Amino acid sequence: MPASGTFTLGKKERIAGKKLVETLFKGGVSRSMSCYPLRAVYALVPTDSDGSSMKMMVSVPKRCFRRAVKRNRVKRQVREAYRMQKSLVSQLMDKHPQQTLAIAFIWLSDQLFDSKYIEQRVATLLNRIGETL
Repeated sequence: MPASGTFTLGKKERIAGKKLVETLFKGGVSRSMSCYPLRAVYALVPTDSDGSSMKMMVSVPKRCFRRAVKRNRVKRQVREAYRMQKSLVSQLMDKHPQQTLAIAFIWLSDQLFDSKYIEQRVATLLNRIGETL
């Protein structure tokens, strides 16, 4: 049984604010990889005041799903998959105490998938990110 709090995704673990998003997408320090139907953009950034070692965000473009209900479903599925699989990378982040791993998951497909499939794709992306750290 995992330790208490292992499978959580609190507010401190979410990317909120323009500064970190701009660093992630315009800074030139980020890397990207795809595992259809997801693309992950990630970067190691200096740790800010909240001290969390990993932060994430999910983006589902309106051109993929016109209806907000479907966009929200996909975001919920990706967040849940990340919440269950984040331990794959969080142990590696202990080696970088002064840095935070910021990850943005971007949806690429115009189809809905079941949660199990999305979980496998998120796990694949997190494993590949862990290999590059």
